[in-house]
Amino acid sequence: MIGLSELTLIQKIAVGALPVIFAITVHEFAHGWVASKFGDQSAKMLGRLTLNPIKHIDPIGTILVPIVLLMFTGFVFGWAKPVPVNANNFKSPSKDMAWVAIAGPVSNFLMAIIWAILLKIGVILQTSTPEIGQFLIYSGIIGVSINLILAILNLLPIPPLDGSHIASAFLSKRMAWQFNRIAPYGFFILIALMLTGLLSPLIIGPFEWVKSLLFSLVGL
Repeated sequence: MIGLSELTLIQKIAVGALPVIFAITVHEFAHGWVASKFGDQSAKMLGRLTLNPIKHIDPIGTILVPIVLLMFTGFVFGWAKPVPVNANNFKSPSKDMAWVAIAGPVSNFLMAIIWAILLKIGVILQTSTPEIGQFLIYSGIIGVSINLILAILNLLPIPPLDGSHIASAFLSKRMAWQFNRIAPYGFFILIALMLTGLLSPLIIGPFEWVKSLLFSLVGL
């Protein structure tokens, strides 16, 4: 498989911009859309129930971090401004919040499938129309990578990641309350896991397995 190391920074940004923006925009839109179906219109009232990426862009998470990662590593990641969700508007706050939470990772898995198909098309077109083929290949690689990483990371049961809301739905009210008390420290927990090298195995193992399965399904 063709790698990204041979590309210049400008070329990496050119082929990576759409995959990154779509990954985080659709992820946040999915949260807001499912929340609206369960009775919470917070995202809609604030103009966030949209696929317009401008409404979701976080200057650091959407622009700076992905560019820096593209400059120095083959690892691509980013995030958007979280869509506002008020669980008090749900009939069953814990259960409904779990559905809202899982919508984000599910949207990323679906987008990973789409990018894998585009990657396959790029491989087919590489001989006849190499410019289009290579563009689709590079964009497909980044699209698959960021969507799978975003989905897998968010499924970790660490507040306030999506996985914590899913886990809370299976706990008693008292246990869920105790569990969610660590939410203010979730970011620091993630940093600690990253610095100690424990975060990478939690993500890379599932990432490689799902990517291999996905590539085999589309014939790569």
